Amino acid sequence: MSPAEARVTVEVVNRARVRIVGGGQKGLKPFIKWAGGKRWLLSNPNFSLPKFSGRYIEPFLGGGAVFFHLAPSQAILCDVNERLIATYRSIRDEWQLVQAGLSDFQEKHSKEFYYEERARQHSASHLRAAQFLYLNRTCFNGLYRENLKGEFNVPIGTKTQVVLPEDDFEKASKLLASADLRGGDFEAVVAEASEGDLVFVDPPYTTAHNVNGFIKYNQKIFTWDDQKRLMDAIARAKRRGAQIVLTNADHESIHALYADLGTPMVVSRPSVIAGSVGSRRDTTETLFVF
Repeated sequence: MSPAEARVTVEVVNRARVRIVGGGQKGLKPFIKWAGGKRWLLSNPNFSLPKFSGRYIEPFLGGGAVFFHLAPSQAILCDVNERLIATYRSIRDEWQLVQAGLSDFQEKHSKEFYYEERARQHSASHLRAAQFLYLNRTCFNGLYRENLKGEFNVPIGTKTQVVLPEDDFEKASKLLASADLRGGDFEAVVAEASEGDLVFVDPPYTTAHNVNGFIKYNQKIFTWDDQKRLMDAIARAKRRGAQIVLTNADHESIHALYADLGTPMVVSRPSVIAGSVGSRRDTTETLFVF
């Protein structure tokens, strides 16, 4: 997309009649691969985010694709995964040490080392962050999963590149310097949103069973009660004057849950979570702008 095309204003009309401006990729790529990441959405030339004058708030941070794309001057970033948030803090506060640790892991990487490192407990925060990134980049399909003891237990994958050419931890550190990084539940963070703020909401969900068994299939990753709590929190934030962009599963139960707030836009994308390339199919998700 040319710079001129990126400035083209695209009008998307739903019940809220929201005007969306811009489009096209910019900013940093995420340094963490996370299930449900939104790089695919940001690459769509017909999509970008509403202009806003306040803070950028993201209660389900994950890989942070939208944050790094926007590079806002003020942000509240939150995730329930404390290890993930600790990694972001280390990149913000001690990126040189994290980078050095990751380079060391690159030199040592092997199947044997992977499983040794997966079981290792580091005391230094920068080594815990480097370990988190190392496992994220070399585990099977970039998945994050813990056993009942809270231990990361994903097997090794096929990728061997630990240090990536697009890594720019120094720039990421500068962007994160103005962000309030928090670990915990989404509700308290959404409750802070007020007039002028933009809240990007991307809760955990799977599109594997958009039609058949949606609620049962998603219950383990984000319960239906959590979905209802989220809707209530979004409704309150909207009444306070915040702008909200929500992505969620394309399912009639989600459409019905948000029926009083807005009409969903259905967006399609390729599925990248399946273990084999042959099992990956195009799927749909819903996008709400309130």
